Amino acid sequence: MSHRQAVLLDSLSAELSQQLKDRIDNVLLEIIRPNFASQFAQGAPELAGFREAIAQSDSKDDIDFLCSFREFIPTTNYEPYRPFIAKFLAVPCMEADVKNMFAPGLPYFLALTSMASRNAPKLFPKYRPPPYLLQQFSYQGSSPSEGTILAPFSLKHYQVLKIVCEDGQSSKDVAVCSASAGILRMEMNWDVENDEDRLDLWVPGKADPYAISLVKNYRSLFILNALFALADHRVSTIRFLFANVFVIFLQYVEDEWPLLVECIEKGIIPDVEDLGDLRAHLERHLTPNPVRAAKLREIGPPVIQGWAVCVWPDLKQFVGITGGQAAVSVPKARRITHLLGPSVTIKSHGYGCTECGLARVYPEGNPNTDFKVSFRDGVVEFLDVRSDKPSDRVLSAWELVTGGEYEPVVTTRNGLWRYCISDVITVKGFAPDDGLPIINYLHRRDDSLRVAFGASCTESQLTDAIVSIAEQSIGQITAFTIVLDDRDKPVTFGYLIELAGELRQDARMATKQLFDNLISANDDYRVVVWQGRSRRPTIRIVKKGTFAEYHRQKCEQTNIAAGQVKVPAVVFDAVMKKWFLERVIMEL
Repeated sequence: MSHRQAVLLDSLSAELSQQLKDRIDNVLLEIIRPNFASQFAQGAPELAGFREAIAQSDSKDDIDFLCSFREFIPTTNYEPYRPFIAKFLAVPCMEADVKNMFAPGLPYFLALTSMASRNAPKLFPKYRPPPYLLQQFSYQGSSPSEGTILAPFSLKHYQVLKIVCEDGQSSKDVAVCSASAGILRMEMNWDVENDEDRLDLWVPGKADPYAISLVKNYRSLFILNALFALADHRVSTIRFLFANVFVIFLQYVEDEWPLLVECIEKGIIPDVEDLGDLRAHLERHLTPNPVRAAKLREIGPPVIQGWAVCVWPDLKQFVGITGGQAAVSVPKARRITHLLGPSVTIKSHGYGCTECGLARVYPEGNPNTDFKVSFRDGVVEFLDVRSDKPSDRVLSAWELVTGGEYEPVVTTRNGLWRYCISDVITVKGFAPDDGLPIINYLHRRDDSLRVAFGASCTESQLTDAIVSIAEQSIGQITAFTIVLDDRDKPVTFGYLIELAGELRQDARMATKQLFDNLISANDDYRVVVWQGRSRRPTIRIVKKGTFAEYHRQKCEQTNIAAGQVKVPAVVFDAVMKKWFLERVIMEL
């Protein structure tokens, strides 16, 4: 642990605790006062006790209002919101039916959750926040003061909802899209209706022109982003929503390297799929550059260590979500770190989900794992997951204990009331300046693993187990997932992994090392194995490009943005499992 990390407080002083309480109370009032007038707050049965308490008290008294919130608002999941959200999908959708549904006014867009879950994706209306908060929401972030930023983004939408205005003569188009695309549109004030008017736009500081964001084909989107980024030697920041998507991006660069270099040399747009009328707009932005092409030929495709800084000498940082599956690509000497080189800083965006941003990167800690709870778009409360009591008592930030494990519960500016996130985090300590908790993400709060495998290993333990042995026993892993291996009894965890290079010669020891890691990390798993209810995990290799192909197919089948697709750490869906197993080429 570094010296800077060591200054975290183990507990809060009375003064810091009161300061934190006052801060949270102010933000909470700022959210629930206006949202209490929403259709959901006034009509949802789950909030009936709160409404009754407010009616019987002095509703203008802030202390009474907050006390009623904390006493009478239960924890919620998606089900209470579903019938209210369904009104946005009605045809026709009338403004009077959806105005002030969860927060004042109409939403700017509806955010669509990722497709990693076994369940159908969820929709969450997102409203324009106060101006002082809007910049803080941005996935793209500010452009670097010098150089350019490689941050592929897609403005592709799942669908467009037409809301008929109260005058009956006009309508408002509301996009259903990824949260990152919607936030970018909101930040830049890019409405859906005028997308075609911006086709010649090139936002200063970006490596790619606007028109690329409207490319619908997954492969074409990445190839075109690579083309313009490789043509620009000034890239100083690379930003992807998920770090493992950057690995897929690099696979396309490697596969299409001769074509990309030739196009830069001649100043032409490659013949990629589904480009249509966008070609002419992109051609205006690309000029022949034989000098740059010669330099790229000298460097070669993304294989050598430090390749990225050879291509972009000013490159200083990579930003992307580095937890979960992305962890196999990030540690030292693995795919991303190998190609970026030691001079490039790797850090996460922060910790959050479609429903709400929960925490920012804590700059005085580990930039990949340490997050400071924030209140950008909601107030975060917590449930103690270790409690033996079947209590739903919700804890505030000042009530947390260092080392405790909690499920975040959010009340958001977009109208969620004590909504359970179904994650588990642990508290590392408290920031000495303002007392905010510094947290680490652990895993999803889900019993599916125990039900399916008969063992209680968490997703984070399963991930850590493969990450810790990858380099010394297997090789550079670009991606992985886990399936129920029921080819023999008892069932076990079946790892499916994709390699960037060659398999190590001593890979025969990998399954034993993986097994040793799991039993040392989880005593329950050790007992389950000892009782004969599970066995040593298996490791199978899938052919190169498998995960990129899954991302591509999923995007095209579901009409969602490229950055939206996540392969779950554990696959439960039978069709998805069969698809991956068909691509196995060997077993360790």
